Amino acid sequence: MRNALIRRGRRWLYVVHRWIGIATCLLFAMWFISGLVMMYVAFPRLTDGERLAALPVISWGKVQIAPDRAMAIAGMEHYPRDLRLSMMDDVPVYRVAGWNGAAVITISAIDGRVIDRIAPDQALAIAGHHPKAVRPQLLDTVTRDQWSVTARFDPLRPLYLIGLGDADGTELYVSARSGEIALDTTRQERVWNWLGSIPHWIYPTVLRKDGPLWRDVVLWISGVCLVVAVTGFWIGILRLRLMRRYASGAISPYRGWMAWHHIAGLIGGICVFTWMFSGWLSLNPGGAFSGRGVTRDIAIGYSGHDAPDIAAGFQSSPSVPAVEARFVWIGGHKLMMLDDSNGRRSLADPATGVPVTLSRDEIIAAARRAVPGAAMNSAQQLDEPDAYWYTLHNMRELPVLRTGFDDPAQTWLHISPVTGEILDRSDDSRRSYRWLFNALHSLDFPLLLRISPARDVVVWLLSTVGTIVSISGIVIGWRRLRRRPLRRRRVSPLAPIREAT
Repeated sequence: MRNALIRRGRRWLYVVHRWIGIATCLLFAMWFISGLVMMYVAFPRLTDGERLAALPVISWGKVQIAPDRAMAIAGMEHYPRDLRLSMMDDVPVYRVAGWNGAAVITISAIDGRVIDRIAPDQALAIAGHHPKAVRPQLLDTVTRDQWSVTARFDPLRPLYLIGLGDADGTELYVSARSGEIALDTTRQERVWNWLGSIPHWIYPTVLRKDGPLWRDVVLWISGVCLVVAVTGFWIGILRLRLMRRYASGAISPYRGWMAWHHIAGLIGGICVFTWMFSGWLSLNPGGAFSGRGVTRDIAIGYSGHDAPDIAAGFQSSPSVPAVEARFVWIGGHKLMMLDDSNGRRSLADPATGVPVTLSRDEIIAAARRAVPGAAMNSAQQLDEPDAYWYTLHNMRELPVLRTGFDDPAQTWLHISPVTGEILDRSDDSRRSYRWLFNALHSLDFPLLLRISPARDVVVWLLSTVGTIVSISGIVIGWRRLRRRPLRRRRVSPLAPIREAT
């Protein structure tokens, strides 16, 4: 009875792997090849550096509305999530964001009017300030396309698509509502992403425009592929003979493509499984991992202030040629963070424009009140990258202050020692995600990160093994589907299929 159950279990193991594998091997091959492309060409996004480079210097002489008045016009009753001043072509504007998830409100700093629509000629003028602008031309008015498909662009839609006429084929997306530059893409990004991120993430517009549906589809597909990876590795071990070899003296009973599939699957099986598992986890099934970003409670605690006031008026403008000014409170100090077009940031008094510096002690004193109901239990300065603060997917400021707290989530805050800005929030959940996703999926292991080419070499080798497993599976599956049904002949599913070399 026991042997019969074992044989029946093995039979279903082989059947499940064979037929689900035939259906999914194309997906596996696609993921391995597209993943290599993604190492070098990321999905298009607008970085802070690109955004700041496209902004003109603030004309302080035109600013007639003070930050406090702008917040009152926006209906802010508490300290806002974000308040910044920049130029929209030749008009200084405030952009005010609350904590309720509503769209950013754009307010003219000249007359206080709320701006909720801009004309195409205004969008062209905004695009003309981009450093790559040669002959800006309106290409289309886009509601949603492949590069602006995600929900984060919803508050900015529709978008004016503007070609800059440069050699790189740069295209800008300018919000028809607020005049903000939402995104930029280049010809190279657009071409390579059809071989990289789009197939890898299963990201066609028709599916990705419905976020919950896309997430469910990818979760189910990757879950099924996990079954293929587990059953395949299990079968590979069952069919492997290292000590009591087969009659031919081989460790595998297979030949040809089946042998390639068997041996490559054993060599790369663990990595195939961990890549599939970590990719599945990236969709945060069941809300297992906490969200990102600074919460309102932490922002308010760190600011030491919850009233909607910064400065009632400007006495003089700062000497820094800033393209953007952010108005904040830190530890009870009202401050203005100034960014120039190169991304250099400095602090100034928002009323007088006089340069300001925050000491390390002042920053740490503000951080002590950042996490409600928790005490700070550590504070250290990182001068070099470590396992949780490193540059690979995103630029990271160094040195950086890391402060830890004794709350249930074991929160960490990474804070700029120059400006006092909270750069990142991390907790136990996000740090677990760092190992379960970034380490397992992108191989962001500290040793590989320290040796620059090592990570690329390892990823290429493992991806090559995974591609061999996938392509051999495609060939085997295709041959099986083409094979004519055998008449009246019963073949044990446990019997090895010997392919011709």
